[in-house]
Amino acid sequence: MQRAYHILNHTFGYDEFRHYQADIVETVIGGRDALVLMPTGGGKSLCYQIPALVRDGVGIVVSPLIALMQDQVDALQQLGIRAAFLNSSMNGQQQQAVLHMLSVGELDLLYVAPERLLTEQMLSLLSQAPLALFAIDEAHCVSQWGHDFRREYQQLSVLQQRFPGVPRIALTATADVRTRQEIIAQLDLGDAAVFINSFDRPNIRYTISEGQNSRDRLWQFIEREHSDDAGIIYCLSRKKVESTAEWLAAKGRTALPYHAGLPDEVRRDHQQRFLREEGVIVVATIAFGMGIDKPDVRFVAHLNLPKSLEAYYQETGRAGRDGQPADAWMAYGLQDVITLRQMLQGSDGDEQFKRIANAKLDAMLGLCEQVSCRRQALLAYFDEQQEMPCGNCDTCLDPPETWDGTEAAQKVLSCVYRSGQRFGVNYVIDILTGKDDARIQGNGHHQLSTFGIGADKTAVEWRGIFRQLIAQGFLTADIESYGVLYLTEKARPLLRGEVQLALRHQRKGKQTKKTKVASSLTAIETVLFNALREHRLTLARERGVPPYVIFHDSTLQEMAQRRPVCSDDLRTISGIGDKKLNEYGASFLAVINNGSENQDERAISQLQTR
Repeated sequence: MQRAYHILNHTFGYDEFRHYQADIVETVIGGRDALVLMPTGGGKSLCYQIPALVRDGVGIVVSPLIALMQDQVDALQQLGIRAAFLNSSMNGQQQQAVLHMLSVGELDLLYVAPERLLTEQMLSLLSQAPLALFAIDEAHCVSQWGHDFRREYQQLSVLQQRFPGVPRIALTATADVRTRQEIIAQLDLGDAAVFINSFDRPNIRYTISEGQNSRDRLWQFIEREHSDDAGIIYCLSRKKVESTAEWLAAKGRTALPYHAGLPDEVRRDHQQRFLREEGVIVVATIAFGMGIDKPDVRFVAHLNLPKSLEAYYQETGRAGRDGQPADAWMAYGLQDVITLRQMLQGSDGDEQFKRIANAKLDAMLGLCEQVSCRRQALLAYFDEQQEMPCGNCDTCLDPPETWDGTEAAQKVLSCVYRSGQRFGVNYVIDILTGKDDARIQGNGHHQLSTFGIGADKTAVEWRGIFRQLIAQGFLTADIESYGVLYLTEKARPLLRGEVQLALRHQRKGKQTKKTKVASSLTAIETVLFNALREHRLTLARERGVPPYVIFHDSTLQEMAQRRPVCSDDLRTISGIGDKKLNEYGASFLAVINNGSENQDERAISQLQTR
C-alpha cells in the first residue's frame, strides 16, 4: 500500500483515496477478487489501475466499447503509464506492435473487448505473459435483464478457469440486487470481496416533467442554464435524434446526431468532436455514451422515457462526473408509455423476461409520478435509504400539488368501457369532451352516457389523466391494435368507488436557479479560468487528445483560485502528478503569472461596465 499511495500522489496527482478505494486497492494487490459498485465519477478506474501498476505483470481490462478504450488509454499515456488497447479500429501492423509489447513486458495496462479476449489465440497469448489482474469494466453487461446486455460477458468465467491465480475485479455503476447476484454467478465471483459505495450523485439535480411542447421546454432549459455547456440528449428513435439535432443546429448550437444507423466513421467523428471540443451537444439513442469519461458534461436530457431506472441512472450519470453542479432533465408523454409497453410485448423475450422488463418500466414510471423526493426513490430502488429529502430535485425545490382524481378517473374508465374497449386515447378524449365528429356520430358514440361528461377539462388535461392511469396500471394499451385501451383488473375497485385516487397537477415548468461550472469563482478568477481553458484547448488540439485528458476543469479552477507562482505551488494542486507537472507546468504558470495583471484589468473593466 505504500507503493500504491506513492503512485496515487506522484502519478495521478491526488493526496488521498476516496470512498472505499483504499480497501479495494489493498484487496486486489493482495490477490483477492473484488466486486465494486461505485457511482459514475466515483473513481472506479483507479481501483484497478493502481493495483496493475503495483503488482508484477500487465493488467488486462475488459472494456465493451472502442471509444472508451481510446479515451482511457489517452489519459493514461498522458500520465506516463504504458497503456494500449486492442480493437477492430487498428490495422494489422498496429495490432502486432501491441502484441509484441505484451509479449516482452512493455505494457502496464491493456484494454481488450470481451469478443477478442475470448478467442483462443488471445487466451493462449495471455497464458504466456505475466498477468497482474483482470478488470471487468461495465460488469452490469453480464445481466440479460439489463439495458446494456452483452452475451460475451457471460462467458468471462473462463478467466477463473484458465487463470486461477490472477485476481479479478468486476466494476459497475449500475446494479440492483438481481444484477449483483447475476454478476457474481456468471463471473464465478462467489468468494469475491464486495464493495458497495453510495449510489448518490448529490451534484446532479433531477427534473422530470410531463405534457406537451417538450422540445420548446428543452430549449428554454438549455438557454436558461446551459447556453454554452456540453450535454447529451437521449431520444427513443433514430428519426427523432436526427430531427432534434437539426433543430438545435438551426438555433445556433453545435449539435451532432449519434445512433446505430449512422456509418461507423460518422459515429466516430461525432464522438471525437464531443470529447475534444467545448460546448458540443450530442443527440443520441441509448447506443451512445456507455463508459464515456468526459467529466464536464453539464446536462443530460431525455426527450423520451427510458426503459428502466438502471438505464436512467446510467445515462444521467454521464453528467457532472467532475463533481460540479449538473442537470438530469426529462420530459415524457403518454405516447412514450404506450410505445414502450408495445415494444416490450412485441420483443422476442420469453414471458419471464417480459414480466421483469414490465416491472422495471413500472419502477421508472413510479419515479416520474413521484410526489416526494425523487432522489430518495431512485436510491431506494438500489436498496439505499436516504433519511432526508435531498433538496436538489424538482419535487423538493417545487413540490407538486395533488388533487382527488377519483371522479375524473371513473369518467375515463367508464368511457373506455362503454365505447367497447376498441379505441385509443385521442378518440376516447373526443367522446369525453363531446366533440362533434363524423366518426363518433357514425359509431353512435354521441349517444353514450359518457359523451361530453368531460367537457370541463381540455384535451391536454385529459391526456395527463390518461397518462397517469396507464402509468399506474388502471389502463393498458394493446400492441396489436395501435394503442387500443383496455381496463385492467385494478380498475374494477376504482370504478366501484371502493378506492380513492390522488393525481398530480400538471407542472408549469417553473424556472429554477442556474447552475454554472464556474459559479464558485469570483469575476477575476473566472477570467483566469477561461484563459486556462483556452490554453488547455490549444494544447489538446496539438496533441490530438480531449482537453480533460490534460487537466480537468476542477484542476483549472483550483489554479485560478490559488494562483500558484512556481512549480512547487502547482504540484500541490489536485490532479497534477509528476509527469504532467514536467510537461505542462511551465506553460500553465506562464498563463497564470505573465497574464495576471492583464486578466485583473479585464475583470475589473467587466465589473465596472455592469
